[in-house]
Amino acid sequence: MPETVETVFANVVNRNPGEPEFHQAVREVLESIGPAMARHPEYANARIIERICEPERQIIFRVPWEDDKGRVRVNRGFRVEFNSALGPFKGGLRFHPSVYLGIVKFLGFEQIFKNALTGLPIGGGKGGSDFDPKGRSDREVMRFCQSFMTELYRHIGAETDVPAGDIGVGGREIGYLFGQYKRITNRYESGVLTGKGVAYGGAQVRREATGYGAVFFAEELLKQCGDSLEGKRVVVSGSGNVAIYAIEKVHQLGGRVVACSDSDGYVLDEAGIDLELLRELKEERRVRLDNYVKHVPHAVAVSGRTVWEVPCDLALPCATQNEIGGAEAAALAAGGCVAVVEGANMPTTPEAVRILAGAGVKFAPGKAANAGGVAVSAMEMAQNASRDSWTFSQSEKRLWETMRDIHARCWATAEEYGLPGDYVAGANINGFRRVAEAMLEHGLV
Repeated sequence: MPETVETVFANVVNRNPGEPEFHQAVREVLESIGPAMARHPEYANARIIERICEPERQIIFRVPWEDDKGRVRVNRGFRVEFNSALGPFKGGLRFHPSVYLGIVKFLGFEQIFKNALTGLPIGGGKGGSDFDPKGRSDREVMRFCQSFMTELYRHIGAETDVPAGDIGVGGREIGYLFGQYKRITNRYESGVLTGKGVAYGGAQVRREATGYGAVFFAEELLKQCGDSLEGKRVVVSGSGNVAIYAIEKVHQLGGRVVACSDSDGYVLDEAGIDLELLRELKEERRVRLDNYVKHVPHAVAVSGRTVWEVPCDLALPCATQNEIGGAEAAALAAGGCVAVVEGANMPTTPEAVRILAGAGVKFAPGKAANAGGVAVSAMEMAQNASRDSWTFSQSEKRLWETMRDIHARCWATAEEYGLPGDYVAGANINGFRRVAEAMLEHGLV
């Protein structure tokens, strides 16, 4: 990084101690934008970097709720409204025990650039709680969501801040949150939350969007190299919503996903993952992935090891942050992988990105490749505003067009700055430049 940018990063670390994920996300962007800063001295004069790295608003609140045994529990809620230069804050809510302020800030910071890359008028934000919905009854989840929204409602709105789902927050949770918002405000404000059920204002393809979008981006990347997904051997991490729909779209486009994982290990099925069985295990029965081999005798369950040791042509990390480290990146390169396309938020460490680049493996960062979810969320906002409803095919076509355009922006920006094929630089510079120009026009805010 240039010395001036290094100084900015040091100040970010000092002002935000004990938040390594946020530091990592900031550094990854700052390491890329030097060429843009050199070309646009007005960004430095207006302190654009310093302003982007400081959230507009950080909200932390108590969430008391009662479990089924009548015991009062207390969790902590967060909403970080990071940057609204391009539009209302937009980003998901994550319910998971690992959630703390640093995780929310890392996700919110990434969301600024991800949302900018879509070309849509949405800013960046993120939120959540250290509440764990796993193992909780529907009534417990409802009581928690109602308590969470009882505080959050005063900070959000269709033209202010529009949350969506993330890890631990699916259709059930969004429904409870929306119901409580409607009850408190006495307004049927459809656009205040996205990821809603189709019956009450949700968008078709929203559930599939992140997984589908990552695969659409991968197809564009391969097409740029004169190739396609047809016949490719693919490995996917995770077995949740993003992973399931990434697997579905890979199979539809002619590839074959041979392995996927959960927190206990991975399953290898050389015939191709049986998607309907995977859905039954993870979405209906909610059991561990190793149950797969009880139904598919030729498959192999491997516990305590990483799915990235499986040789593949394409890797789609769709689980969580920093799941691919240096050793995993080296294994992917040795196994013949030609591209890593992130379906999750920052699943690849900086060391791993360097190893992949050194081995000639193409790498697409999550802020570009997993933008499909927020893109369809913005489409849901548009449908809510116009009281309209699009078909599945209309929505999927718009998603594909959006991912194609994001790929084109990343590729063209990297070329413009003399960094051909560098998707990280292309994504960061393009997103940063769009937000910076809006901030300049808004003045000192």
